[in-house]
Order: sequence, then C-alpha cells, then structure tokens
Amino acid sequence: MRPSPLIAGQRASCRKGLWWKALFQELHGFIRSSFGSLLAPESLRLLIPLLVLWEELPRLDVVPRSLLPPPSALVTTLCYMFSRLNLVYHLEESAIRFTIGFILAVIMAIPIGVLLGWNSFIGKHCLPLFQMLAPIPPSAWVPVTIILLGIGLPMQVFLIFLGIFYPVLFNTYQGVKETDPRYIASARVFGASEFTIVTRVLFWHALGPIVMGVRIGSSIGLIMLVVAEMHACQSGIGYLLLRGKEYFQIDRMVVCMLLLGFAGWFMNEQLKYLEAKLAVWRIER
Repeated sequence: MRPSPLIAGQRASCRKGLWWKALFQELHGFIRSSFGSLLAPESLRLLIPLLVLWEELPRLDVVPRSLLPPPSALVTTLCYMFSRLNLVYHLEESAIRFTIGFILAVIMAIPIGVLLGWNSFIGKHCLPLFQMLAPIPPSAWVPVTIILLGIGLPMQVFLIFLGIFYPVLFNTYQGVKETDPRYIASARVFGASEFTIVTRVLFWHALGPIVMGVRIGSSIGLIMLVVAEMHACQSGIGYLLLRGKEYFQIDRMVVCMLLLGFAGWFMNEQLKYLEAKLAVWRIER
C-alpha cells in the first residue's frame, strides 16, 4: 500500500532535514578540530605577544616600516587588493590551476602506487624508473616544460602535478607493502578475489600513508603553483607576488605569502579531518 502524498512529503522533508543536520555537524566538527587548536590558550599565549611585537616594532622605528609592515597596515593592503586589484579573480585562477593538477596527480598516483605494491613483478620493473625521476626537483622541469608545453595552462598544471605526484605515489606504495600478510591470507581463505583484496584490504590499510602523501604533496604543489605563476602567468597569487617584488611593495608580498600560508594550512587541516573520519581503526585514533 503506497503512502499518501502528504506522508511521502513529510518523509522526504525529514530525510532532507537529517541530511542538513549531518552536514552541519560535520562542518561544526571540522571547524572545532582545526580552528580549535589554533585558538587554544596554549597557542594564543604565543600568538598574541608575537602580533603585538610585530605591530609595535615598526611603529617605534626599531625596524623600517617599509621592510616590516605592521598587521594593521596589512589589513588595509588586503582590503585595497580586494577592491582595486581584483584579488578574488586571482585567487580563483590559482585555485583552478591547483585543483586540476591536484586531482590529476591523486587519481594517477594512488592506482599506480597500489599496483606497484601489490604486484612484485610490475614493482621490480617500474619502481626504479620512478625512483630515478623523483629526485629531480620539480622546479628543474620549468625550462623543459615551457619548451614542450608553452606557457599556458598545461604547463602550469603539469608543474603542480609533478609536485604532488611522487609523494602520493611512494607513500601509497609503502603503505601497500607494509600491509600485514595475515590480512591478505585471511581474505583469501574466505574466497576473496585479487580485485577485492586490492580494493578492500590493501587500499584501506594504506589509507593513512596515502593521506600523509597527499598532505606532503599538496604543500609541494602549492610551491609549484607559485613557481608556475611567476614564470608564465598574468594572474594568480604567484603573479601578484612577483609584481610586488618588482615594485618593492613588501606589504602586498606579505599579504600574498600569508594567503598562501593560510591555504596550505587549511588544506592540511581538511586532510587531517578526512583521515580521522576514514582511518578510524588506526591505533592512535
């Protein structure tokens, strides 16, 4: 017997309300875990005196104001960059470049890392190639990449991709190799296929190292974003940072650096929260 439209509508509204409630709880938990540590009394005991010292030293002419702008001047500069320099547009351009490179690196590095760790034959033949290429600093690829890909979006995405790819790849490989053989043997005893072992045992056991590799890679990818935008862009945070250097606008340079630092910190906190939600079986959890 079908429920009446009124009852069906009430059930749909209830499900929608539960969904929004769960989303709000997750958001509240993330804010509490990330900003809670930043605003903890132990952190504020150090942060507040440093901010006061930073504000007062230029005002007392202990250091030149042009070389060390106080926080109050940086707030004014930030507002000016939002209103006059279209800072939102530059942030969006940087976010698009980073997101494309990040997604490509993660969706390629994780399967390759799992494959290298799962299949010893493939690992013995392919791993040395990655181990030879990985020590090359990503910034050393800039001249070759400009020659091969030009100075457009593909070049920028490739440099970000390089910065993220290898940390994720090797951490995934290491996490798979460190899987307890007893877990694999138990899965085989219960008739699990190799695909099930890879997707249900190896991947989830390596999730902690994978998240750590993504955290390390995202920091390097942020560096490569700035390098790419300094070399071949007319937009983005790296471009604004380079312009500030050319015109000796240290206040704008510091604002760009603080925005990059906040972006790196925010991504790291997101990944930490994701790991805490997914890798709940880890001992330290």
